[in-house]
Amino acid sequence: MDHVLWGLLIASLTLLSLLSAGHALINKRDPRAALGWIVASIAIPLLGPFFYWGMGVNRIYSRARRWHREAGKQMTWPNTEKPAVPAILPIQLYFLKELRSLSDRVVSAPLRSGNVITPLENGENAYPAMLAAIDRGVSSIHLCTYIFDGDATGRRFVTALARAADRGVEVRVIIDSLGEKYSRPTARALLKGSGVECRNFLPLRPGGYLNLRNHRKILVVDGLVGFTGGMNIGNRHMINGPPPQVMDLHFQVTGPVVADLQRTFLEDWRFAKGEQLTDQRFYPDLPAVGSALVRAVSDGPDKQFRKLHWIILGAISCAKTRVTIVTPYFIPDRPLIAALVTAALRGVAVTLVLPELNNLPYVQWASRSYLWELLQQGIRIYAQPAPFVHTKFMVIDESWSLIGSANLDPRSLRLNFELDLEVYDLDFAGQLEQRCAAAVASSREITLAEMDGRSLPVKMRDAAAKLFSPYL
Repeated sequence: MDHVLWGLLIASLTLLSLLSAGHALINKRDPRAALGWIVASIAIPLLGPFFYWGMGVNRIYSRARRWHREAGKQMTWPNTEKPAVPAILPIQLYFLKELRSLSDRVVSAPLRSGNVITPLENGENAYPAMLAAIDRGVSSIHLCTYIFDGDATGRRFVTALARAADRGVEVRVIIDSLGEKYSRPTARALLKGSGVECRNFLPLRPGGYLNLRNHRKILVVDGLVGFTGGMNIGNRHMINGPPPQVMDLHFQVTGPVVADLQRTFLEDWRFAKGEQLTDQRFYPDLPAVGSALVRAVSDGPDKQFRKLHWIILGAISCAKTRVTIVTPYFIPDRPLIAALVTAALRGVAVTLVLPELNNLPYVQWASRSYLWELLQQGIRIYAQPAPFVHTKFMVIDESWSLIGSANLDPRSLRLNFELDLEVYDLDFAGQLEQRCAAAVASSREITLAEMDGRSLPVKMRDAAAKLFSPYL
């Protein structure tokens, strides 16, 4: 009898190993990952398949699609605007026509002309502008954020939102379920009892949603003015306040592209609450107010294609003279490294600006393990001094810019729900380049000798952190 049980056990383990190896062989796009999982599944019975099905199978897309189905039927938009007239690139930006063609194909939102994007530095400039817009709201106020602290700054927003609801404005707030845990009391608790409708995005449940976070930052008031970028809501973004301080850059948006910020929020609202809001009143007429051509790029694990990743790679490949990248978290995948190195070898001046001291040490360790490969090819890398700089933007040839919530790491480009704006505008790109030049002037340049001179324990620590790059 024992022989029969042992035989069944061995047969079951063998079948499980073969099924796991076969699944990896068929479904893994990277041959190195496929080979690794095949070897693990066959060489380590039970544990190999266990880790493969637990960590190696990408369920992000299927789970996200299921959540969308559970939230209700796909939203259908009313005819809220005149037939879109394709935005025409000005002659000085015509060299970006291939990048524009790429974005046209992978993003459903059109490139819209007639916009103004205004940078707002730190909470001292961003928060007053946002609160003033909330106080002027008469119809609807829609706010989506990752972190909404219950500190003094958060309470200012809570008071303004509740006051708007009291005067009859429809106020809706989405806070990420993980992001709200950063403080006590939570903003949702502070809003309880007010007229504000507040929802969590992907509640934290056992077994499940920790990695799929809504990292977008959106504020739309009356469908007329929007705010977006990388700034959360909390004291930490008040650079003149008490530590810990975080420097950041947010943006006020006016013009036709505000309608796409509104659509993105309402899609998230349907996802979070199951309520479809497609009324005409959320989409007032938005006349041209400026010269910037802007496209809203919403991306996330519910999308079949990694739109932001493709657009970033396409932009770097189109660069003729200069690539400027400012980001707090830099954990590149192989295609991004190849794109940056290829651009540098073509003679493009590539500048990368990172924080000197990251608020997430293990992310900084992993990031450092990639820098030598870029420095070898002449890419210049700078470290901004404290306080921690959370600013993120990318500029190509002082002509095209990418701003928003996404970092250059796997979490933003593969796991999170993000919103970025691609901007075709010389004046705006020039403003960002000036900010980068000021940051470089106060920063320390990282050299290849410095990376090579790390001690063996430090190199091993950084390399070990790099192994977990897909999950950082």
